[in-house]
Amino acid sequence: MSTTTNDAPPASGGSTEDVAAASVSAENMASQDPMAAIEAKLAEAIALAEKHKDEWLRAKADTENIRRRAAEDVLKAQKFGVEKIADALLAVKDSLDAALVVENTSIESFKQGVELTARQLTSVFEKFSIAELNPLGAKFDPTRHQAIAAVESDQEANTVVSVMQKGYALHDRILRPALVAVAKAKQ
Repeated sequence: MSTTTNDAPPASGGSTEDVAAASVSAENMASQDPMAAIEAKLAEAIALAEKHKDEWLRAKADTENIRRRAAEDVLKAQKFGVEKIADALLAVKDSLDAALVVENTSIESFKQGVELTARQLTSVFEKFSIAELNPLGAKFDPTRHQAIAAVESDQEANTVVSVMQKGYALHDRILRPALVAVAKAKQ
């Protein structure tokens, strides 16, 4: 015994209303024909599965797009991350180039030019949080200083008595440790 009903499953991506309507239709048919009720439930399950598959595919595509954009952003940050500091250093380079083209100059004017250029460079360092490490008289810190000599001194042992080369830090990260000589105890 078969009844002819329009039991076609809802189109892919069917709405919640379509699924609910199929459920109500299944209940009405259950009282008439048990096979029709099973077919209606199957159609309802298929419609729900298609809806979930469509949502999953969209979420997967969104995730891939986010991943791709993030990878592009990382590449751009690596490639152009120094753009701001490079732009600030151009003024220092211009000052050095201008000093090289001056023909008739005195030692005093060269000294003034070098001092001006050093101030420009210091300004760039301050702008980008690059701090100078000049630990003369400070306690030796192996995370910030590199000892290249130990000399006898009247100062307390492990005190920096001489700085051969200043160090630099970017925020709290050491770019270059200071090269120092430290005091050792007199024998």
